[in-house]
Amino acid sequence: MYESFFGLSGNPFKLSPDPDFYYDSPIHKRAYAYLEYGLYQGEGFIVITGEVGAGKTTIVRNLLAHLDASKVVAAHLVSTMLDADDLVRAVCAAFGLPTRGTDKGSLLAELEQFLKSIALERKRALLIVDEAQNLTARAIEELRMLSNFQISDRGLLQSFLVGQPELRKVMQHPSMQQLRQRVIASYHLGALDRQESIRYIEHRMLHVGWKRQDPTFEPGTMDAIYAFTAGIPRRINLVCNRLLLSAFLRDAHVLTPDDVGTVADELKEELGPTTSGSSDKPDRSNHGRDATDPLVGNGDEAALAAPEEGEHLTERVVRLEKTLTVVLNTLRRLVRVIEPAARQES
Repeated sequence: MYESFFGLSGNPFKLSPDPDFYYDSPIHKRAYAYLEYGLYQGEGFIVITGEVGAGKTTIVRNLLAHLDASKVVAAHLVSTMLDADDLVRAVCAAFGLPTRGTDKGSLLAELEQFLKSIALERKRALLIVDEAQNLTARAIEELRMLSNFQISDRGLLQSFLVGQPELRKVMQHPSMQQLRQRVIASYHLGALDRQESIRYIEHRMLHVGWKRQDPTFEPGTMDAIYAFTAGIPRRINLVCNRLLLSAFLRDAHVLTPDDVGTVADELKEELGPTTSGSSDKPDRSNHGRDATDPLVGNGDEAALAAPEEGEHLTERVVRLEKTLTVVLNTLRRLVRVIEPAARQES
């Protein structure tokens, strides 16, 4: 909507993950390195956790975009409260296997045969489970059982578990001990710090042709964005998208800290206080936390977790902006009709 007004080639702050806008910050680079390390090992589990909107899915999609299809056959599964039987069916479907009217035993046999055929082609099978915190304990145990598929001494299926901080709590349960022994690396993706948040904004703006002049960010504007968003990339996208839209509606080409304050107040009123970073400041001690025992936390996962309703903020914003677009288009049509009539009367 505002892209042509600022001379941009596209929307720099899309709310949906887009690997074209991937920003290789130090914490995202480290998380990506853990995934690459897992690929190199070719076995076991890699666990990546992070805040809602921290960029986990973007990292996964970036990895998928750069996989060598001649060496790795990958399946990306977004879990939605799957239980054990549903998980097997979902895994089969993710790898493109038929699942209709087939019992679990047949599905497992079909999956094992498929994985063996991949291995005979000197390829490896990779399963990426996104939103893994939604899996039941039985479903996670089923994943461990799938990792038992072998040919000679080589595992046939490697899994990456990606999810919100709650996943770490699930994995710390005593019943998960056998799975924990197969986790070769774990990483928690924290928030961006102030400087990286500023670079993140600039990176996305430059990607769509920004010349650092239109719009202009007054001193302190990006600091204000960071203060409100706590360095969470999706929150930064949310605020910056609304900030540029607000400037477009006001015919303004300069963005100020006061503008950020206005947008922040609007978002608080529309979406509730959960968007604000004021009570959710970045935890410096846990940025990119990893450990020798990958699933032993230090008791602060609850402080890292974003409110559950935060998952729905972007959907609500999209609806609001769609409504605003319709209203603005209607007003423009009315202006086109009224202006000629006004000229004739004068």
